[in-house]
Amino acid sequence: MAFTAKDVQALRQATGVGFLDAKKALESCDGDMEEARKWLRVQGKASAAKRADREAGEGAVAVVRNGNVAAMVEMRCETDFVAKSEEFVSLVDEIAARVCAEGTDAVSQFDDQIEKLLTTLKENISIGRVYRLEAGDDEVVDTYIHQQAGRGVNGVLIVVKGASEEVAHEIAVHAAFTKPLYLNREDVPQSEIDAERKTVEEISRNEGKPEAALPKIIEGRMNGWFKDRVLVEQSYVKDEKQTIAQFLGSASITAFAQVVIGG
Repeated sequence: MAFTAKDVQALRQATGVGFLDAKKALESCDGDMEEARKWLRVQGKASAAKRADREAGEGAVAVVRNGNVAAMVEMRCETDFVAKSEEFVSLVDEIAARVCAEGTDAVSQFDDQIEKLLTTLKENISIGRVYRLEAGDDEVVDTYIHQQAGRGVNGVLIVVKGASEEVAHEIAVHAAFTKPLYLNREDVPQSEIDAERKTVEEISRNEGKPEAALPKIIEGRMNGWFKDRVLVEQSYVKDEKQTIAQFLGSASITAFAQVVIGG
């Protein structure tokens, strides 16, 4: 099957490859455009494997909410130039919408599109963190997304029981600002707690604190450490006289997820 210069140009635009690669693909596939695209994808896989070792410290996060379900998807890349490109942002938005509708396994449906993006943009691109939260009886789900240069860079999902959507949203905004690592103290790994307690004890002893006062001093410092990391123990940013737990009153947070690009 013969092919023309226009065919080569069309293949270049569709795949992002150079002129010689597009011409070689069409020659190898007897001018069949679809087969040439597949041939380039195979070549793209080889290039992507080399790129996989490069750090993907940039990316975008998309958040989608539909009724009592919300989803959040992170897609990683190497540069902010790619992260804010239209095709990159559009794809992560599409994936998040599918995850919201069908579940986290829906991510696998986009393998081919991600692979195509790898070939087109020539960077290490991959799916990062994926969350899907669903509100049950007497629960509400809410979200927050902070955007920068047209892409999401800080996303929050939260499910609250026994409170309004407005309360849930306030907490989502708070979390976006404070970036807690855990929802409750019980979620903090014991190994982290033990390591911090050991460090705090050493610091307190080196300061020459009285032996009898050490337990109380250590406990106070550990409480401050937890307050930095645990959402419900943080001071509410709009009223630092009360914690998030106090702001909630009789309500409670049943699920929480956050993705910060580069974090």
